[in-house]
Amino acid sequence: MNEISVSESTSILRKNYTGHLAYISDEKPYVVPITYYFDPEDNTLISYTTEGHKVNALRKNSSVSLVVEEIQSMVNWESALVLGEFEELDGEKAKEKLRTFIEGIKGIIHRQEHKNVEFINEFSSKSYSRGNPIIYIIKILEITGRRRET
Repeated sequence: MNEISVSESTSILRKNYTGHLAYISDEKPYVVPITYYFDPEDNTLISYTTEGHKVNALRKNSSVSLVVEEIQSMVNWESALVLGEFEELDGEKAKEKLRTFIEGIKGIIHRQEHKNVEFINEFSSKSYSRGNPIIYIIKILEITGRRRET
């Protein structure tokens, strides 16, 4: 297993849109899958959620980590690890970031999966039945990565 550079780790973030977000709630660690978009304009990760356990915990403790993996086999994989800080957005900033999120992911899906998606529910399973979406960013404080290949 080898460490990879920050630019290689960032490339993993750019090419993907799902990862596993880790956070702390009541002194216990939790890990959940999320859909995200890496925004190269401000070196952040954009995502959204609804009211619930995750966002309540993130409002109390904004420290997070995110792992994104590309796994071909047990001996051929690479991953990026982000250490960051949660920031909830509102107003025009939230609307702008949500548009960036949607357009960014649509571009990734088009390039990699050769599919055209029109609506957010085609690539994200969040339901608005629990209220309006909560748009947030993860400010990247540190990024590392590893690779294993034979």
